[in-house]
Amino acid sequence: MFTGHYSSPLGTMTLTSDGTALTGLWFDGQRFAPSAGALAEEATAPANDIDTMDIFMKTRRWLDLYFSGTAPSFTPPLNAVRGATPFRRAVWDELLAIPYGHTVTYGILAQRLATRLGRPTMSAQAIGGAVGHNPIALIIPCHRVTGADGSLTGYAAGINRKRLLLQGEKPADGMFAV
Repeated sequence: MFTGHYSSPLGTMTLTSDGTALTGLWFDGQRFAPSAGALAEEATAPANDIDTMDIFMKTRRWLDLYFSGTAPSFTPPLNAVRGATPFRRAVWDELLAIPYGHTVTYGILAQRLATRLGRPTMSAQAIGGAVGHNPIALIIPCHRVTGADGSLTGYAAGINRKRLLLQGEKPADGMFAV
């Protein structure tokens, strides 16, 4: 596993990769993110090789576009394996379908996934648990999920960051000022 960092306008982010795909992207210190010590134990690359890895260069380009207020037109290769279960993967796939600048509620996600899986219903709380454990922030856009009334609830990197991320996706704002 390889580890890199990105300085965003909302704080430092840690990136992890298997060498081919992005396996993790977190704001440092966010809930459910692996500790720096755990990542250091898993790292397998010399520090000087990491900055030139293709996957990290693609991810940083995606982040640069995103934080400039532009919807990236590509997605770096992803492999969301950390904490993955079949249910969580299904939820994360639903998150990838939420367009830039839009939000959906936990309830709507539950309805969509229930339909996709051929179930009559699904718990919005179960969806929330899977959303909260998303290992690839921003690119798998868990910040675009809101409460039933549109309220900003449950973001592992903090509600203030969630608010700023959503504001930054509005074309009129287009910035991530803190």
